[in-house]
Amino acid sequence: MESFCSTLKLERVYRRRYDTRDEARAELFDYIKRFYNPRHKHSTLGNGSPGEFERWFGG
Repeated sequence: MESFCSTLKLERVYRRRYDTRDEARAELFDYIKRFYNPRHKHSTLGNGSPGEFERWFGG
């Protein structure tokens, strides 16, 4: 979790200023959904990313 938070801060939080909480929330959701989750390695997926897992097993 610490690694995720560090990456999140470096990639999104420190690079811009958010005018509202809703704007920050939307930006963080977008980061998690479109950048972090598809590329992040998961031990439950054989240490592959969700995209790799789908390619391996035709999902």
